[in-house]
Amino acid sequence: MDTQERIKQIVEGAPVVLFMKGTAQFPMCGFSGRAIQVLKACGVTDIKTVNVLEDEGVRQGIKEFSNWPTIPQLYVNGEFIGGSDIMMEMYESGELQQLFAAA
Repeated sequence: MDTQERIKQIVEGAPVVLFMKGTAQFPMCGFSGRAIQVLKACGVTDIKTVNVLEDEGVRQGIKEFSNWPTIPQLYVNGEFIGGSDIMMEMYESGELQQLFAAA
């Protein structure tokens, strides 16, 4: 199975998927740590995280999959939401909380 197909299965396999550097318990960059904090602040407890540092194919492939150059990347119900800056903006406006309330 190619990397794009693997990524597609991961994204579609859980309601909330975060491609990040490190893990939810041990984020390996500030942006990934902030993304986890924002999700927890929204009350999201069931987060599927993918540590891109463990798989170079996924690390590069996710950027192509979403056409987005940076990590972390958040997917909700199979839909690409954005990186940590977009997550933060959506959180501050209340939009992210509404997204999870609807999901």
